[in-house]
Amino acid sequence: MPDQRSSREVLAEWFRGHAAPLTTLDPHRPVDDLEPLREIVGSARVVAVGEGAHFVEEFTRARQRVVRFLAERCGFTVLALEFGFSEAFPLDRWLQGEGDDAGLAEVNPAAVTWGAGDLMRWLRHHNRTSGHPLRFAGIDVPEAGGQLRPALDPVAGYLREVDPDALPVLEAALEISDRFLHGVASGAAAAPRYARLDPAEQDALTAALARLLLRMRGAEPLYVARGGQSGFDIARRRMEAACHTDYMYQAMNALQSGRSSVADLSVREIYMAESVRWHLDRAEPGARVVLVAHNAHIQKTAQEPDGPVIALPMGRHLHRMLGEDYRAVAVTHTADHVPEMYPDDSTAAGFTLAEARLGPPEPGGVEAALIDAGLGDGITLTDLRRSPRDAQGVPLLDRIRMQSSVQRVRIPAAFDAVLAVPSVTRDRSVRF
Repeated sequence: MPDQRSSREVLAEWFRGHAAPLTTLDPHRPVDDLEPLREIVGSARVVAVGEGAHFVEEFTRARQRVVRFLAERCGFTVLALEFGFSEAFPLDRWLQGEGDDAGLAEVNPAAVTWGAGDLMRWLRHHNRTSGHPLRFAGIDVPEAGGQLRPALDPVAGYLREVDPDALPVLEAALEISDRFLHGVASGAAAAPRYARLDPAEQDALTAALARLLLRMRGAEPLYVARGGQSGFDIARRRMEAACHTDYMYQAMNALQSGRSSVADLSVREIYMAESVRWHLDRAEPGARVVLVAHNAHIQKTAQEPDGPVIALPMGRHLHRMLGEDYRAVAVTHTADHVPEMYPDDSTAAGFTLAEARLGPPEPGGVEAALIDAGLGDGITLTDLRRSPRDAQGVPLLDRIRMQSSVQRVRIPAAFDAVLAVPSVTRDRSVRF
């Protein structure tokens, strides 16, 4: 195997010959420079575009350009986001032109406070003016696992029409959830509050949600006869979101307490993956989905930690479901700092956001190779699938930045390509 210095030289030389320079992050400028993405995407039905950290303005703008390119040049028709499955339906109507331009905060306050406002306003404008509109689809559990009502309130309305006898069970679940989820904005904050519930109440919540889901499944013909197939499919998926979220309360608390089981957090990941497939199965013929989520969610392989695997990523499940119909494009940076989320259960979000200083990128990492190649000050897009390997066939690229840490993973197996920017700026629209 080459020594560290020669490996760095090989990677630097390879990036100099394979990284395509991009001209801008302005989502309104021409997207001709993104043409190398066409070959990377190929005929895939789902293309995921990541981010190495949440709440970064440059990542948002880069992804807007990629979304625009995929819609205008490659025929993509659906934008799926790391956003609540249930909450996305009214937001999609606004994005298709319903209401007025200033109404985003009324349609979905969380989209504004969590920094998605610029993307949503851009997408509404794109849908109105580009000739290549995108339907919007949510894939995640409600409020990043912080609430149950965004999923259960619409189910309550549905049950009033098709099965009023089931309402007392749902109301019992809401009564328990309201006691510990009041004012909570994410799963990180919900988990410690869930842990303070009496175990009997935890069990009662889980039992009520499971009973409702099983009743819906068993009574499907009756429900469909009374409310139609589409209404049933959406209500069932919302109930599944609630059940997955309930599981995540215990899984997140175990992680925060140092008692996590192997792959315990995969419950959220499989829900997101199956939501992508749910939307794809119900889209128009020939539909193609651009999926926007964190690098940690879209990667096609699990991380390679020293200890147990915490989660099997959404991308791992999608790659298993779709094979070559799934592509993953990581987004990273070469700056010496990044916004980071620091746990703080006294806040509604369960964390505070502050700048983290970063050391020099590690050898073997995407960022170090770009800097060594003299490309660290530019914007680049690189196809990773044929990146260098050692004599045993092991990829020389084996890490990438993830928030303020480093993810150990065989890069060309995890990601098909990487888009890198030279700077990161905290999104000042985030308010929590």
